[in-house]
This record gives sequence, C-alpha cells and structure tokens, in this order.
Amino acid sequence: MRRNQAGVTLIEVLVAVTLLSLLSLGMLYAFRLGTGALSKTDSKLMDNRRVVGAQRILEQELMGLLPVLAACPGKSNGYFQGEPQRMRLVSAFSLEEAWRGRPKILELFVIPGENGAGVRLVVNEAPYTGPASVAPYCEGTPVATPHSFVLADRLAYCRFQYLGFPPDAGAAGVWSAVWKQPVWPAGIRVEMAPLEADASRLQPITVTAPIYLYRLAERYAD
Repeated sequence: MRRNQAGVTLIEVLVAVTLLSLLSLGMLYAFRLGTGALSKTDSKLMDNRRVVGAQRILEQELMGLLPVLAACPGKSNGYFQGEPQRMRLVSAFSLEEAWRGRPKILELFVIPGENGAGVRLVVNEAPYTGPASVAPYCEGTPVATPHSFVLADRLAYCRFQYLGFPPDAGAAGVWSAVWKQPVWPAGIRVEMAPLEADASRLQPITVTAPIYLYRLAERYAD
C-alpha cells in the first residue's frame, strides 16, 4: 500500500498568505483610525485647556490690579490707562511668577491676527519697582515682541470696557470704552468672540473681572 504524504499545495499557501495579508491590512487600518481619533481628541483637549487657561490668566491679571502711583509727566494720580483696545496697569499676578513674585507692569492690547485673519489679544510684562518704573509706559502704543504672550487668537473682535462707580448709592454702574477718571474702575470687561464658531471646541468668551482695592496707593510709592 502507498502511504499518504502529508503536505499543502501551492494554491493553499497562496490563499493563506492572502488571508493573512488582508487580516494585517485590516488591523493596520483600524490602528490608524484609532490613532487618528486619539490625536484629534487630544488636540481638542489641548485647545480647550489653552482657552480655559488663558481666560483664567486674564481674569487673575485684572483682579490683581494694584493701586500704584504714577510717575507720568503731567499726571499725579494712580497708574491705570484704559482704552477700547489697549490697557496698562500694575498687577500682583504675572505669567512668570503667578501670585508669588513681585508686581508687574502689564500692557494688554489687540493686534491683527496671523495673515490678517481676525485679531489676537496679547500681553507684555515688565517688572514694577516703584513709580519711576512706569515712566516708559506712560505714553505711546504697545508693541508686540517675541516675548509677548498671546492670551487669545483668531478672534472676530476684542474690546475693553470699564465699570465706573454710580453717582448714587442705589444706581447701577456705567460701562465705558475709555477710562479717564482719577480713580480706578470698579470692574473691567474684555469682550471677545471667535472668528469661526466651532461647537466641538471651547470658544473664547467675555471675561468680566471685579476690582477690589483694599490698600492705599501710598503703600506702593517706594
């Protein structure tokens, strides 16, 4: 009797290799879809964290306003400059040292966005060492530098408003686009809107910061 010889034919090998290739291709495609979805999710989370973090920084910078005296020509009152798209103040909060460091002179202003797409809100910081240190920041237009920090980008608009104390105790305060009073405002509002609405991501929103001052300006005169 002839023994049956075990083995596979060439056709069977080709079929097995083809099935293995298809299985590997399917697994690779599924892996790419998974990593792509993870990358998009991570990108959205990072964008959301960036928006939340920037708005928290902006709010803390405004709420950290210090009633310092100004050494500006022809100006003897406190240091604060409020205009529709630029603002100067001294704050106890800074990007570099948060609430732990020395006060900083802040310049918050609006500049055109990249390639002219919308606008962006940026901030410059400089050490505050006394009334004389604000002299270079009394006049002129703030300029963005490589050290400027972008608080919000790709905005349709960004404008500042300032809350004045009401003339009567029971009346509501009045918001204005320019602050020229010799005292500090009771609140600061930064109105923002995204250039392109995206329901899947957090969008920059209006930030309103109340200003509470418990110290006299003379405390910061040295």
